[in-house]
Amino acid sequence: EIMIGMSDPSGSPGHAGWLARNLAILVAVQMKKILSDKPIRMVFLRQWRKDFDESSFIVSLSLDASSLGDEVPHAVGWEKDTKQKMRPKFVELASTMDPHQLADSQTSLNLQLMKWRLMPSLDLDKIANTKCLLVGSGTLGCNVARSLISWGVRNITFIDNGTVSYSNPVRQSLFAFEDCLNGGKSKAIAAAEALKAIFPSVNATGIVLSVPMPGHSVPENMIPEVREAIQQLDRLVEESDVVFQLTDSREARWLPTVMCAAKDKICINAALGFDTFLAMRHGCSPLVPIREGGVRLGCYFCNDISGPSDSLKNRSLDQQCTVTRPGVSMLAASMAVEIMVLALQHPLGNQAPADVNNDITTKTSTPLGILPHQIRGFLSHFNNVLAEGYFYDKCTACSEIVSKYYQENGEELVLKVMNIPSFLEDLTGLTEILNDNTDVCISWDEEDLE
Repeated sequence: EIMIGMSDPSGSPGHAGWLARNLAILVAVQMKKILSDKPIRMVFLRQWRKDFDESSFIVSLSLDASSLGDEVPHAVGWEKDTKQKMRPKFVELASTMDPHQLADSQTSLNLQLMKWRLMPSLDLDKIANTKCLLVGSGTLGCNVARSLISWGVRNITFIDNGTVSYSNPVRQSLFAFEDCLNGGKSKAIAAAEALKAIFPSVNATGIVLSVPMPGHSVPENMIPEVREAIQQLDRLVEESDVVFQLTDSREARWLPTVMCAAKDKICINAALGFDTFLAMRHGCSPLVPIREGGVRLGCYFCNDISGPSDSLKNRSLDQQCTVTRPGVSMLAASMAVEIMVLALQHPLGNQAPADVNNDITTKTSTPLGILPHQIRGFLSHFNNVLAEGYFYDKCTACSEIVSKYYQENGEELVLKVMNIPSFLEDLTGLTEILNDNTDVCISWDEEDLE
């Protein structure tokens, strides 16, 4: 008995692939005299990794020798390669059959059409490769993430120390009822998992982290844990291109602002009121030179004449919760992401001047439109105001003295700010201004501000 075995790449049960059929014809021509007397058994082995598949099978080959010629027919499925050798030709069908690749290509179709038809200068690769850090994974964090993946952003990291509660899923678009069970899943982790379920190609990560805040004193036994949190947040900001500040409390925004200023990262802030919102970008680092045509804009804290403090102390539960109309968060989140995209497309980046003229007949600074510094929205009148905030050299978050102090004494700065309420005011010189008893009237002409 003659038995011939081969590896069969076909996945069809009971049917051999074209390689096996070519071999069968070759055997029939070369061994036709033997085939006239008795059949030849052919074993088609199908192997998955190290184990043979159960779909391997055996067939008996028998042919009438008189029906075969002396010449070997041309093999099917083989073509000459670049070296003129006969090899099998492979056709990659994953792009048309793999669901993940189909979702990937079709998701970017709208953005590609935008570029091809309307804005050839739109840099989609720059947007897609931008690494975004979302500080806060609640209502704003979920909506910002959804908007980011709509723009093709592939790298998103969530930070939050909270868990999903029963009131969250109806307002926070990445959570479901199941996330509330058994004490609630971590918001950051649940948000990252939900984002991957929506768009498998996104590189989403959730990190449980509590952001150290000014005025929230730290006992001695908690200092190592706080130091570790500071170091971890510093690494995350360093590895990111854009940082979104989306937390409920004002003081939770201070440390990411300080880090972004010290590292010259694009920082986007979004905040909510009952029927109002703020979406803004921070200016560049005070430690970098201003390029030609660029400006240094203010940050979220530049209008303050005192350091941030514990805003949650002595507040009841209802006062600690953000009470806002449901549609406001979606408006703020979308505006924040659009500001990021505009900043990435602007040649000056985070040094771009503030556009405050929203006349639709004027020329815009980017292909997508104007790049404002601040958008203050008022849902009660369906009105948006474009504002510009000036850089303050005594700012408790982005001034030069705070940025240098953080670069030189990062963890110590944070610990002092947490335990000494007046430290930032003393460091920046605000204390001296507040204690100045001289009767000085400060006035200016509106024309001087134009």
